[in-house]
Amino acid sequence: MNLSTANVKDENFKKISQKIVSEMKRLSIPGVAVGIWHAGVEHTAGFGITSVENPLPVTPDTLFQVGSISKTFTGTLLMQLAEQGKIDLDAPVRTYLKGLKLRNQNTAKQVTTRHLLTHTGGWVGDYFNDFGYGEDALAKMVKDAASLPQVMPLGKIWSYNNVGFNIAARVIEVVTGKPYEQAAQDMLLTPLGLNMSFFFPSDILITHRFAVGHYNEDKKIRVARPWAIGRAGNGVGGVVSTVKDLLAYARFHMGNSSRIIKKKTLTAMRVPQISMGRRGSMGITWFISPSAPVRYSHGGATHGQQAAFLFIPEKNFAISILTNSDSGGILNSNVLTLALQVYCGIQVTMPQAIKTAESELQEFTGSYRIGTEAFDLKIEEGGLMYYPIPLGGFPTPSTPPGPAHAPVRIAFYDKDQAIALDEPMKNSLGDFLRDEKGRVEFFRIGGRAHKKIK
Repeated sequence: MNLSTANVKDENFKKISQKIVSEMKRLSIPGVAVGIWHAGVEHTAGFGITSVENPLPVTPDTLFQVGSISKTFTGTLLMQLAEQGKIDLDAPVRTYLKGLKLRNQNTAKQVTTRHLLTHTGGWVGDYFNDFGYGEDALAKMVKDAASLPQVMPLGKIWSYNNVGFNIAARVIEVVTGKPYEQAAQDMLLTPLGLNMSFFFPSDILITHRFAVGHYNEDKKIRVARPWAIGRAGNGVGGVVSTVKDLLAYARFHMGNSSRIIKKKTLTAMRVPQISMGRRGSMGITWFISPSAPVRYSHGGATHGQQAAFLFIPEKNFAISILTNSDSGGILNSNVLTLALQVYCGIQVTMPQAIKTAESELQEFTGSYRIGTEAFDLKIEEGGLMYYPIPLGGFPTPSTPPGPAHAPVRIAFYDKDQAIALDEPMKNSLGDFLRDEKGRVEFFRIGGRAHKKIK
């Protein structure tokens, strides 16, 4: 790990690079790439190695899986189609997918593309499967999603929903008459010159240097397998890219003009659609910060890779961080905080935990679950303790669970508002949602509204 590929002449970027090296060592992360755009200048760097088994140096041109940042590509494609009058975001999805079936019939009739792009479908959203690499993979996935339970009312509660983007990507296929990947290539990647952004399977991708995912087990760094998430997930989390291409993508979204989409259409993606609680608001695929200057962001996680992407039009600033470790999310959060401070003068402050009487905690204890995520909340030493329960299920339903991370303390900072105090969830904000009788029904943390099941 060194700064050989970093532009160390820029003192701010030097601080970022030093922080990355320090966090990589602390968290045992094999490789990281970072890119920053600020006031018309681009800085990029690579650190560490692509794989502990077949190591090559990470450079700014190394390919990583960007995970759910891909959802913003899908959203941008649908906004292009909306601008062209080929879809209406507020028309029922069945307008385009005639045979759409969901477990809840009323939801199947009423769900719109806007619901899909804002995570408000309400059904179990963490379901993954691999239907091969044929052009029918996505259609098969959407058909399979018909069995997923409806957990909350359509359009009422924001809760992260991957499956909504399987359906959204299928809308693109039907409306354009092209496989999702080809539509993305023709409408977005090629026009923007994103020549180092790919979907798998791709013969071109594997001719370039790319990173593999890793996880820590028994104090040893291991390669995460399988590498691919399956073609049906390309519109959900299948983009493979570089920090340089992501910075170009950020400039496109911050730009004043584009030959492929109008500025007002891109700006419409950044209009708040629904509250995410104290975290801020959800736009059309963008997470919107609750305070000025407004930050637009999206993260991504695949099997052993973690990515972060953020831009601030007001500051002409963008950052992308790509890591090849499950622990990369911790590094991403800490590096983002430092970058916002040194480049934009933004001090990220978190709510302060308050002491809560043990007698008041009892109603929050229990088991919570949604899809492939589950945990228990217990009272220990006078506070709430979060115990994760790995269930597996990614990238296929049969994938076994990985190791559980350490228990995490959960503290309140306001009524029904909570914050995680320990890594790897440190500073994650959560909120307890109640039913019409005032009983705790969900605990929303990590983006998902987990239903209390006992």
